[in-house]
Amino acid sequence: MPAIAVLGCMWGDEAKAKIVDYLGTDTEFVVRFQGGSNAGHTIVVEGKKYVFHAVPSGILYPGTKCVIGAGVVIDPISLVSEIQELENSGIDFNQRLFIDERAGVVLPLHRELDTISEGMLKSGKIGTTGRGIGPAYADMTARAGIRIIDLAHPSYLKRRLRELYQYHGRSLDNAGMKEVSQTLAMCWERLKGYVAPTFGMLQEAHKRDAGILFEGAQGTMLDRSWGTYPYVTSSNTLVDAIGTGAGFSARKLDEVLGVYKAYCTRVGEGPFPTEIHDELAQKIRIQGNEFGATTGRPRRIGHFDAVLASYTATLNCLDGIAVTLLDVLSGIEELKICVGYKLGKRVLSEPPAHPLDLQKVQPVYTVLSGWEEDITQARSMAALPANARIYLEAIQDLLELPVKIVSVGKQRHQTFNA
Repeated sequence: MPAIAVLGCMWGDEAKAKIVDYLGTDTEFVVRFQGGSNAGHTIVVEGKKYVFHAVPSGILYPGTKCVIGAGVVIDPISLVSEIQELENSGIDFNQRLFIDERAGVVLPLHRELDTISEGMLKSGKIGTTGRGIGPAYADMTARAGIRIIDLAHPSYLKRRLRELYQYHGRSLDNAGMKEVSQTLAMCWERLKGYVAPTFGMLQEAHKRDAGILFEGAQGTMLDRSWGTYPYVTSSNTLVDAIGTGAGFSARKLDEVLGVYKAYCTRVGEGPFPTEIHDELAQKIRIQGNEFGATTGRPRRIGHFDAVLASYTATLNCLDGIAVTLLDVLSGIEELKICVGYKLGKRVLSEPPAHPLDLQKVQPVYTVLSGWEEDITQARSMAALPANARIYLEAIQDLLELPVKIVSVGKQRHQTFNA
């Protein structure tokens, strides 16, 4: 079976987990390779809603093993809570969840630093979730961070904690050390059975041709190097991050699938060329339930942006795309797709690197006729209205990639191969 990467290719919230869930029926492993509990993946199965933050969404399939890779930063308190909630929902974790020993740790300190850093930025807030992900990644890069395997060595952990607090110009007295140490010790007691050297596990699985799905978090336009910097996440979200985040070279992948909404959304601050603010935006927001799974924040709404979509498709060397939430566009008379950016006298075919320039661009649109029909019962391309098919074909032609999967509703079964 193939090794497949499923990547969000805009600003996150593209319904990646739904596509992972759709493809995961016969998959042996689902792997998270970057991000932290700032990611919110939502799946609806038989009317029941599941929200994932750190646990890979493949856990819904009883025979699937889930791996949290070394490139993820884990809030152990949050993860313990998430596992408990999922177990209360009837999900069995026994011999099914594996956490790489090298994964970073998010501490309560990091949440505090996250809040402080947002308030200190003079040029405007980034719009983080406040979960401490950025400061935790910064500490890992500075070699001051804590790794999950450190929790197994109490004396070493205490020394590292004192050094970390000193690094941030903070003191940690005996009472504070006792509180942090006891909390981490309780978390370790709950999580240690899941901690494992996952590198060999995935290599062995690949050698015997086991199915492996790599589940991206956030989206390509939030990549800290190639996204709309500085309004980005704190990890690399591209396909190449699988190698550094899971120890599985992207060269071994059989397929890379990019996930795009049928329109665009963004949470937080930063440039958004096709953003709309009128009644149409509110209609799409309500029909698509466009509120963050992690924060509950209303998402910003925009027309489909083929300029950014082509850019992210090239960055990730996609083999095909999945288009989600197509049903949300039913009942809209005219649909716009951005096919170019006008900046001064120039028309750009790719996004400028500076956020001020991206903020200034004027989208060049092509306009297509919409459809009135409810498409939530469609299970094939042929069952879609003609204008819905034309809309998908336009996206396909502009990206020069095949639309391989289409989603027309929240439920697991409302997804089909194109």
